[in-house]
Amino acid sequence: MREYFANVPKIKYEGKDSKNPLAFKYYNPDEVVGGKTMKEHLRFTLSYWHTLTGAGSDPFGVGTMLRPWDCAEDEMELAKMRMEANFELMDKLGIEYFAFHDRDIAPEGKTLADTNEKLDEIVAYCKELMQKHGKKLLWGTANMFGNPRFVHGAATTCNADVFAYAAAQTKKAMDVTKELGGENYVFWGGREGYETLLNTDLGLEQDNLARFFQMAVDYAKKIGFTGQFLIEPKPKEPTKHQYDFDVATVLGFLRKYNLEKYFKMNIEANHATLAQHTFQHEVAVARVNGVLGSLDVNQGDPNLGWDTDQFPTNIYDATMVMYEVLKNGGIAPGGLNFDAKTRRASFEPEDLFLSYIAGMDTMAKGLRVAYSLLDDAVLENNTSERYKTFSEGIGKDIVEGKVDFESLEKYALENSVISNKSGRQEYLESVVNQYIFND
Repeated sequence: MREYFANVPKIKYEGKDSKNPLAFKYYNPDEVVGGKTMKEHLRFTLSYWHTLTGAGSDPFGVGTMLRPWDCAEDEMELAKMRMEANFELMDKLGIEYFAFHDRDIAPEGKTLADTNEKLDEIVAYCKELMQKHGKKLLWGTANMFGNPRFVHGAATTCNADVFAYAAAQTKKAMDVTKELGGENYVFWGGREGYETLLNTDLGLEQDNLARFFQMAVDYAKKIGFTGQFLIEPKPKEPTKHQYDFDVATVLGFLRKYNLEKYFKMNIEANHATLAQHTFQHEVAVARVNGVLGSLDVNQGDPNLGWDTDQFPTNIYDATMVMYEVLKNGGIAPGGLNFDAKTRRASFEPEDLFLSYIAGMDTMAKGLRVAYSLLDDAVLENNTSERYKTFSEGIGKDIVEGKVDFESLEKYALENSVISNKSGRQEYLESVVNQYIFND
């Protein structure tokens, strides 16, 4: 098989004092943290779209990326070369999982039948390479936002013919995901939203989205797909309002349509930023509601109102997100997918490795610090003390449902002194910093 990154060796762990740019400083896949190896905890995943198909274009300029497979003579040869490069990257980075949209791995044909035929050819080759390299598919999904047919959305379109096409495309993507042993299937409604309510039937669009999800649930049962369904929340961009704005919004939608038992959340850091939340907030909301499924680990620029999809390098965010993952008992069958791309000016092939190393080291360092924080219970003990009044006396009665407004009024009239205690936010922030600095 062709080699695409001949100048890059297999990336090894050399420790924090290493000066080798092509080495891990913190990610040691075999290091045991809390009874599991880092590899088991983190379940790192390569994003096919940004890594293999991203050209580096933006609204103001064409692509800049230099890629070894750009020499392909036709679109199917290009698809196969990308697939080969994918597994070479995974081998050299020590990444076990990858994820893709259907249109990432195979080109779109003139008809749906032609498109499916091309997809089947590439899937067969992908399956062969997966077995050869010992790699796994974390999740598959369908790109129902790129083609002009989806200008008004897919499952929330105003055009019934487009809805039918979207259903057929999703059916095929689910078939492919099952064929490749995918552990999850993701729904990201790239254009499931509206620009203006002046021409939008809000109720019909949301009802149709629920109908679409129910059809997917029914089809999964029919074909025996047992992977986890995931919904990826995202606010605005590209539409003014997205129906899957954030975790709480999606939860409300699922509960309204009695779909909550079938879906969990695939949460992306940059989407949390666009929703004006922290990554930790979104992960925590999912965790406490039992719907934390998987993570797209990247970061955005809070000064920009769009999806910059940078590789994660913020150690504080990584620490607090991994803290939530550990409290969740882990992330499997989800993983940490690098839904991230090299900057437009980082266009050389080696930059792919340097970017993944930076992201993998950041999340590994965050895992170490988060485990130490949780193991020492410094934050947990403070939280327990802060809510102590609900574990005794009138507070315990409140929690156990033994009181009503009348009895609480009687208590309040007799209790003339209320004494609050400091939340000590600044102190706790300094504690987290101390653990980061000392790890």
